[in-house]
Amino acid sequence: MAKIERKYLAHYINASTDGEAAYVRLGRDLEEYSPELAANVEKKGNILGETSVLVTKYEKSGTVEPYYAEKGDPLFERLQAIIDGGLVLDDCNTDVVEVKLWEAETSGAFPATREKAVIEVSSYGGDNTGYQIPFNIHYTGEKENGTFNPSTKAFTAAVSPAK
Repeated sequence: MAKIERKYLAHYINASTDGEAAYVRLGRDLEEYSPELAANVEKKGNILGETSVLVTKYEKSGTVEPYYAEKGDPLFERLQAIIDGGLVLDDCNTDVVEVKLWEAETSGAFPATREKAVIEVSSYGGDNTGYQIPFNIHYTGEKENGTFNPSTKAFTAAVSPAK
């Protein structure tokens, strides 16, 4: 079985501030993006000397560093608005779509998962290589499956069967 190249797992972040999705693919200056999964693990011992282990949830987050600001880029505009306005709470909410480009495509769309997330700008400025705005993405765990078309940058939620 052939290994899957990293470029086939695509991450798109919604940079919109007006409600209409504007997805931007992460990765132009990134050498690595690996959402971290911090598991909540519960261990219990009983009087028989046995131990049960339960993974009850994951807290997922990822760091985008470096991120070089580019004039006209919707993600730059979103990050700069957070910095300029000191935005907090719901003003930092977004969603991220993970697209499996190695899977079979249907009408230009690939299997994908959209998850609600929060943007946290960690700093801004940088060195003489350019204006940098590194940020963290904190995923909420609210997910929906569907498809994503990289050409149109549109996510379509999967239709649930009627009950």
